[in-house]
Amino acid sequence: MSEVTVIIRTADQTRKAEVTMARTSVGGDIIQAAVDNWALPSDTDYTLVNTSSGKAISPSQALSEELVQNGQILEVQPVLVAGC
Repeated sequence: MSEVTVIIRTADQTRKAEVTMARTSVGGDIIQAAVDNWALPSDTDYTLVNTSSGKAISPSQALSEELVQNGQILEVQPVLVAGC
């Protein structure tokens, strides 16, 4: 099984972790792990962005070699919703 090592961080850069995971892991798994491990607000929606490419990784997208390279930074960003 193929693996990739990336740095996961929060948008405000207060939390950061280097992790190695299977290429079959999907964006939603990474977001949920960050919310759980870092006690992020669970009533907020998040998106996962590869800071090198500037592209969002959808919750169902696997970490393919085309999408994520070793050592890249994946940022967990809150989805901001405009006020009512």
